[in-house]
Amino acid sequence: MDLTQERQTAIAAVRLASTVTQAVQKSLVTADTLQKKDRSPVTVADFASQAVVCRALADAFPGDPIVGEEDAKALRESGNVARLDSVVTRVSAAVGGADTDQVLDWIDLGGATPDASTKRYWTLDPIDGTKGFLRAGQYAIALALIEDGQVVLGVLGCPNLPIQGGDGQGVLMTATVGQGAHAMPLNTAATQGTAVSVSDVTDPAEGRFCESVESGHSDQDDSARIAGLLGITAKPVRMDSQAKYAAVARGDASIYLRLPTSAEYREKIWDHAGGMIAVTEAGGTVTDAFGKPLDFTHGRKLEHNRGIIATNGKIHDRVVQAVGQVIG
Repeated sequence: MDLTQERQTAIAAVRLASTVTQAVQKSLVTADTLQKKDRSPVTVADFASQAVVCRALADAFPGDPIVGEEDAKALRESGNVARLDSVVTRVSAAVGGADTDQVLDWIDLGGATPDASTKRYWTLDPIDGTKGFLRAGQYAIALALIEDGQVVLGVLGCPNLPIQGGDGQGVLMTATVGQGAHAMPLNTAATQGTAVSVSDVTDPAEGRFCESVESGHSDQDDSARIAGLLGITAKPVRMDSQAKYAAVARGDASIYLRLPTSAEYREKIWDHAGGMIAVTEAGGTVTDAFGKPLDFTHGRKLEHNRGIIATNGKIHDRVVQAVGQVIG
């Protein structure tokens, strides 16, 4: 499977979207917006990021559907003129010129809903980890390509993730099926990167959890009980977004748990596709909380899965067993 063009296009798109989100974060996220819990900066960045990525994909692969998190319905409302103008300004600066209708149309390219007959499509989270974005913590631009129900390519842009073994921050992680996972500095023109691999921990007690900062995203009390069953004493690494998958893929942590918070909730595909392939191509394993493979053939959600377990693979079965003991 030759995905060279897809990989190059995805890398360039995620890099460009990252520059947009970084600019928004630098100029619009202030102490005042944080105090007021004002989400308008992340909203601008979300829409602008999706527009930039969808434009790039549509130019390179005009027949490919895109499953994005956002749509432009709210921006088209009369009360959102100022926000729309801000989005258009950011996108236009990034792509060398764009008008309002073009930007709205690019955002709406992400409105596809795949089904079992959709052989190939992209899925995009333009900003994964909105609260991380607002607090200058971890967030990610997450893009993945799915063919015949399998994730075959993933690109994660993590602007605030420290560079492993180097100075500074900003990591771009890519993974292509059968070709491994690679990391490179985000804010460069590099396209090859250095191969990454999961940790070599074989005893779960020596592992380390990576979990969401927000307790509403995963049951942290259950996570603590699971850690106790596995003998894990190290404090969990808590960060927002699919940067957690990147952390497991490059061996910073051995386990990422996203435990079900309700019987009804189902994960969105864009929240996991890009990160999942990063971990699996780095040598790890990703399933749902009950050990089932993730099923990307049922629309915009993982309808047949509940929760997520990502590990270095070597301890996966024992983690699944411990999770089962706690959540049933």
